[in-house]
Parts: sequence; C-alpha cells; structure tokens
Amino acid sequence: MNTEQILSNLVARLGQSDLFLNATATSDRIECQAAGCVGEAQYRAEWDGSQWWVSLVTADRWLSESIEADLMHTGDAIEELLEDELVDLGLSGRPAVEHYRSDDLLYTFRSRVGGADETPDAAETADRVFTWLSAYEACFRELGDVAQSDAAD
Repeated sequence: MNTEQILSNLVARLGQSDLFLNATATSDRIECQAAGCVGEAQYRAEWDGSQWWVSLVTADRWLSESIEADLMHTGDAIEELLEDELVDLGLSGRPAVEHYRSDDLLYTFRSRVGGADETPDAAETADRVFTWLSAYEACFRELGDVAQSDAAD
C-alpha cells in the first residue's frame, strides 16, 4: 500500500471540502481542525502499518465529557449514530468506536476504517477514508461542545 500517495489524495480531497480546517500531513497521518467547534479538537486519519483509523481527538477534558453527557442524556449509542452517517454517505456496516485517553493525553474517539486496507487503489482508499472522516464530522458536530458555535451567526 502506497501510504504517501493515499495521504496526498486525501489532502486534495480535504482541500476541496469545507468540513475541516487546516489539514496537515505527516508520513502516516493527516490532522485537521474541527470547524466551528467551541473547544479545540482535531479529526485525524492515520495508517498504523496494517490498517486505517479515523478519530476525533482533544486535549480538552470538558469537550470530551460534553460528548459523553449528550450520549448519556439521549441514550444514543455512538456506534449507531456513526453507522447512520456512514449509511447516508453510501457505506454499510456497524462500526466500533473506541473511547479512551491516549498515551499523549488526548481524549480520543477512534474507529477502524472498514475495507480501506483491502482496497489496492490509492484514490479509492483515499475516498473511503475521506468518507469515514466525513461521517465522523457529521456524527460529532451535533454532540456536546463540538456543535457549531452560534457566535458567528
């Protein structure tokens, strides 16, 4: 798998989208700021050597807790909300969502991108990872303090 080519294609897709801000790439990861987020948060797409992952990360404990509180009060499962967004974008399957505090002290919501490591074409893989990032953005934009700020209106 040509990770560099996939990341390059992904950066191009992100540049055409208004869902994310300031996309930057390293040798195995893309990070972009959550647009309109009340707190500081990043969406990521990352290759770990065997599979692709997408995530929402923040150092802000209160932002993470605001997401958890919304889920608790509504009774919604994050996996169901993400699945709905993926279906709306043309993908199927029940995603798993990990939620933890990482070694670098970031509150992390993370999912394996289903099928991306099985796609040999770099453009197709980038499209699939972009779709998962878009689903993550659509899912989390409505939760807690990730919700779009009304201050700009």
